[in-house]
Amino acid sequence: MRSNSLLVAAAAMLLAGCTATKKNDKQEPVITMLGSQPVSTSEFRYVYEKNNNGNEDAYTRESINDYLNLYTNFKLKVLEAESRGLDTTTAFKRELAGYKEQLAQPYLTEKSVTDQLVKEAYERMQQEVNASHILISVAPDASPEDTLAAYNRALDLRKRVLAGEDFGKLAAANSGDPSATDNKGNLGYFTALQMVYPFENAAYRTPVGEISMPVRTRFGYHLIKVEDKRPARGEVRVAHIMVRATPGLPAADSLAAKRRVDAIYKRVQQNENWDKLVSEFSEDANSAKVGGELPWFSTGRMIPSFEDAAFALQNKGEVAKPVLTPYGWHIIKLLEKRGLPPYEEMEQYLRSKVSKDSRSELNKTAFLKRIKAENNFSENAEAKATALAKATDELLQGTWTYDETDKGLKQTLFTIQGKQYTVEDFLKYAKEAQRPRTSGTATHALNLLYDAYVDQSLVDYEKANLENKYNDYRMLVQEYHDGILLFQLMDEKVWSKAVEDSVGLKNYFEQNREKYKWGPRAQAVVISAANKELLQKTQEQLDKRRYPVSFAKLTDILFEQNKAELTKEGTAKLSELAELLKGNETLTLDVNGHADAREAAAAKNIAGERAKAATAYLIQQGVPAAQLQTNSRGKTQQVGPDNTETGRRRNRRVSFALYTTELGALADYLNAQSGNPLGVQITKKKFQQGDNKALDAVEWKAGTYTLQQNGREYLIIISEVLEPGYKELHEVRGIAISDYQNYLEQQWVDQLREKYPVSIKQEEVEKLIRN
Repeated sequence: MRSNSLLVAAAAMLLAGCTATKKNDKQEPVITMLGSQPVSTSEFRYVYEKNNNGNEDAYTRESINDYLNLYTNFKLKVLEAESRGLDTTTAFKRELAGYKEQLAQPYLTEKSVTDQLVKEAYERMQQEVNASHILISVAPDASPEDTLAAYNRALDLRKRVLAGEDFGKLAAANSGDPSATDNKGNLGYFTALQMVYPFENAAYRTPVGEISMPVRTRFGYHLIKVEDKRPARGEVRVAHIMVRATPGLPAADSLAAKRRVDAIYKRVQQNENWDKLVSEFSEDANSAKVGGELPWFSTGRMIPSFEDAAFALQNKGEVAKPVLTPYGWHIIKLLEKRGLPPYEEMEQYLRSKVSKDSRSELNKTAFLKRIKAENNFSENAEAKATALAKATDELLQGTWTYDETDKGLKQTLFTIQGKQYTVEDFLKYAKEAQRPRTSGTATHALNLLYDAYVDQSLVDYEKANLENKYNDYRMLVQEYHDGILLFQLMDEKVWSKAVEDSVGLKNYFEQNREKYKWGPRAQAVVISAANKELLQKTQEQLDKRRYPVSFAKLTDILFEQNKAELTKEGTAKLSELAELLKGNETLTLDVNGHADAREAAAAKNIAGERAKAATAYLIQQGVPAAQLQTNSRGKTQQVGPDNTETGRRRNRRVSFALYTTELGALADYLNAQSGNPLGVQITKKKFQQGDNKALDAVEWKAGTYTLQQNGREYLIIISEVLEPGYKELHEVRGIAISDYQNYLEQQWVDQLREKYPVSIKQEEVEKLIRN
């Protein structure tokens, strides 16, 4: 029942929406007083309009008064939580800090830039680019000298290409990309969000056949040659069978793998069951469990040869000839193809990708530029020079420190909205953030640390002032603040108490028994069948009161010729059967003895002895004799060829038939026979009026009734009609707990209203009423 109350609390929090900060301006009009605590009209208006915007009757007197009553109750509970210090605990502060971090993210970005990048990515995804590149490696934080040297080297290579040298040969000889020795720099086809953003930008902006200027990424400088552009091929979903054949295998092993995949492909062409072939032969363990199926993929997600073969397939179910990749041979079957989904369907996915993609740096740069201006960032050039002059070679080893007695440490390095950041503040940061570097100069390293410190200081200042800067954010933080407090106190006062206070619940139930009464009820069986024939079969079986069970697969136990002694294997099977029977008293078992032709003289006797032996063992294991029926079948129809020993032994057995009195089993049995899972439906219970339309359509008196309704045949058996009466607590425990929770909450609210007298300023309410 706690879950129901949680929903109630969630609704209350929704009604509360965003509550205002405690820093209310005392001059601001107040709509209600909770003891000495004011609730401003602007706070209530903000909350009310947020949660009622668009409602036709939003500004009627009744609507506003109802909402104000709910909101007042909400604020009383929060006020009580604060008075008990629940907002001062470490756990509370930690939880709220986590929420604040999440809530702050949308305010620490440049939305217009994000929107532009998302739309750009979608437009680019409609085209695929085939490009080659030469990479001149240089670290992201390399010194200006190293960066310039790498740039000039890339320029020299570009001149050689333009002069007529082969791009692929130059890539193989000069590129810092290890794969260039094999692919001559060619990256195949790709689309948006598959390469780092500066590389993608240059590839999409460079015409086919041309060479870009050097492009800087975190890997270094790239020269990009665009080989081709084509419309996007969309996405494809395939299944495959893989035979491993990695590069470098001995020739004999490689040939064996090829012969194996060809043999499998031949069986595929003969329409053998695909799933069976995958399970038996595929060496991709992960996909073999699911019929070889792979997730949807687009260009650039798989090995090019695999992609080309998959996209070349046109018709669902079509299978490609074996294709070789670095992982081995693949037989690929097309499951589905689709084009690029509409922008509306992809927007959230693209926003998530863009936020994690290298293009997010553009957003960060634009955001920092904006908050620098908004927060009046001002830099002291003289102090900056003083700070950067303290760089020594120890910075390159990560062991640098500074003289903490230096008088110049107190100089203001920069200010953000008037807040001063000193040289000492920066040097402390640099000392903590330094790391060993393999290249560059100490001055360059300290410059990088300074830029990082400025950026972090700007972001930290912005985060610390979001509540002052953005009313929506301030309200959201307060909502989470109040919601956490409310949850803690509601759990103590209402939810857990209602569940754990069994005496209080029982007393509440006894005092409110009139709320928990049965109307007229009928003890009945309602049978619904798809047609008259099925209904007839159901009625015939119903009279037997013993229905075949389909959920258990029972296997025979076998005997030696002319013997009735149980084998070890036989007793093991009987022990399992005994556990099934002991766990369900509705089950009964027929134990049937059988004999083969060579036992003809004593067939009846030996068959009976076998059945008795099995029955005796089951009773010995604790199965009541009333659940067992022993039958001797003598020589019965053969279950195997009688001219073989194996066949004869199959006839020397005890077989079993399991039955139950449960009506559900009867429905399952008949539905399995008819092949229609909805052929027969049987319900046996105490019905209230309104529970079943077919039952409501007949006279509520003991008896048997038939009728047709909604195209189905009904048989209704009413055994007893019960008069209205009181329900017992165990019958309505869930509902009673929910009601008791509401009762406890109302009692608590009444107590709070006494502790913090509520005073409504009616003149402020009137200002909100519009119709």
